[in-house]
Amino acid sequence: MPFLIFDCDGVLADTERNGHLPAFNRTFAEFGLPVTWSDADYAEKVTIGGGKERMASLLTQEFIRANDLPEDEQGQREMLARWHRRKTEIYTELVATGALPARPGIARISAEAAAAGWGLAVASTSAEPSVRAVLERAVGIDAASAFHVFAGDIVPHKKPAPDIYLLALSELGASPDETIVVEDSANGLKASVAAGLRTVVTVSAYTEKEDFSNAALVVSSLGDNSEPARVIADPYGISPSSQVSLEDFQAILTHAPATSQEKR
Repeated sequence: MPFLIFDCDGVLADTERNGHLPAFNRTFAEFGLPVTWSDADYAEKVTIGGGKERMASLLTQEFIRANDLPEDEQGQREMLARWHRRKTEIYTELVATGALPARPGIARISAEAAAAGWGLAVASTSAEPSVRAVLERAVGIDAASAFHVFAGDIVPHKKPAPDIYLLALSELGASPDETIVVEDSANGLKASVAAGLRTVVTVSAYTEKEDFSNAALVVSSLGDNSEPARVIADPYGISPSSQVSLEDFQAILTHAPATSQEKR
C-alpha cells in the first residue's frame, strides 16, 4: 500500500507566522517574561525543531538569573513543560477560530489519495493536540479520522533527525519505496531524506530561501483553483500542472530517492 505522509506546520497550514509566533509571545507575557519575538527573531527560531526546544533557547545563564528562573535541570524541565502546555492551549484556541486556513491543495490531494487506497499520516515535532487541531481544520473532522498522527515527544530526536519518519514507517508497516512525504523546511527535508523517503516540498513563509537540493519536487504549494502551484525545482522532470496531483506523486515514486550526501 502506498502512503502519503505530511508534515504539519507550514504544510497543512501556514501556521508559524499567524499561529505559533503569537502563541509563543502570549505565553511569554502570561508568565511575566520580558520576551517578544519579532518576525525576524522567529525566522531564526523555526530552524530549531520543537516548541519546548525553541523556548529552551532563551535559557542563557544571564536570562535565568535576571528573571529568577530555576537553575537546576529538573526545575527547568518542569518550567518548560508548563510554558509549552500553555502555549499549546493558546495555539489550539487560535486554530479553532479558523484563523489558520489550510494551504492550497491539502484537502484535495488527501481526498484523492484516500479514494485511491493510499494510507495517510502526519509526522510532526509539534505537540499532538496542536497537530490534530490543524489537521481537522485542514481536511475536515471526518477526513482527519483516516490519518495516523505521529507527533510530539514520541521519539528521542526531533527533525532534522529521521526518528519521526522511521517511527512512522515502522508503525504503518510502510515501505520507503511506496511512501511520499510533503515537507516545507530544510530540517524536515533532511529528516525525510535520511529516512530514505522521496519528498515534495511546498515552501512556506519562513522557508522559501532554504536549501532543498535533495527534494524530488519543490513547489509554492500543491495548488488549487484560487492559488495555482508554481514550480520552483523539478529535478525529475515531473512537470506538474497548476495543481500537483496524485499521478505526479506516483511518477516521483518511479525515481530513486535522494541520499543525505547527494546533491543534484
